[in-house]
Amino acid sequence: MEAIVFDRFGGPEVLHVAQAEVPRPGPGQIRLRVRSAGVNPVDYKIRSGWLEQVFPTTFPRILGWEASGVVDAVGADVTGLAAGDEVFGFTDTGAYAEYALATVVARKPAGLGWDEAAALPVAGETAQRVLDLLAVGAGDTLLLHGASGGVGGVAVQLAVARGATVVGTASPANHDHLRSLGAVPVAYGDGLADRVRAVAPRGVGAVFDAAGQGALPVSVELRGGTDRIVTIADGVAARELGVPFSADGPRTAEGLAELASAGLRITVAQTFPLADAGKAHEQLAGGHTRGKILLHP
Repeated sequence: MEAIVFDRFGGPEVLHVAQAEVPRPGPGQIRLRVRSAGVNPVDYKIRSGWLEQVFPTTFPRILGWEASGVVDAVGADVTGLAAGDEVFGFTDTGAYAEYALATVVARKPAGLGWDEAAALPVAGETAQRVLDLLAVGAGDTLLLHGASGGVGGVAVQLAVARGATVVGTASPANHDHLRSLGAVPVAYGDGLADRVRAVAPRGVGAVFDAAGQGALPVSVELRGGTDRIVTIADGVAARELGVPFSADGPRTAEGLAELASAGLRITVAQTFPLADAGKAHEQLAGGHTRGKILLHP
């Protein structure tokens, strides 16, 4: 099969097309022919070697944590799924390939596109997990850094559905988009604390940092401490300031099915052919992305 691999750490240029063996499903696994694969910040951080202590790399490596596709084969002990079924979920092997193995998947609803389905697992699980950690509920005011990104866009909608007011940071070009999702947009950068206080004069009850890039110090200032602040994007500052860093959580087929039925608006920023994975990484690492970037084998 065709896959995108890298044999050494480095920039986007280390990603290249290669022929790899089609994986065989083991017990509890299905093999899917990938229709769309999600591209996430963790991918370029692994490629760069920044997360080697967290996710040790064996070369050659195929990246990708999530995909949508058609079941091609099933392993022993798999029930309820058969070849030809349309599914989406978390991949056990790299998703930047024509075929991938997966254990945690759900059926793709007919009304959910391949790209939208592939964009849901990582962003949806992350958003739901952090909102639960922060205990966001009715009456809360949530400050969400990086609100227009893949995780941020889902988190805005889930928080609004819980009855919270969401103040979302983003570049001005994405402010109308955030308003359409139900958030109150503010521009990030110098003077952010004053802009947040202007739209949330009673203060913010919780902070979800999905952006990094220096968002935590101002978050601590606005909260008056580290209580009810969680980051998924800045582990270094989290350790320095004593803020919780959340990297992963439980993945279930039931959780995927719940996300798929939640009526979420999934924004696709851009799609790339599999061979242009390096360009996809460049686009994502550049920031200001509205929604999710995906690869098409």
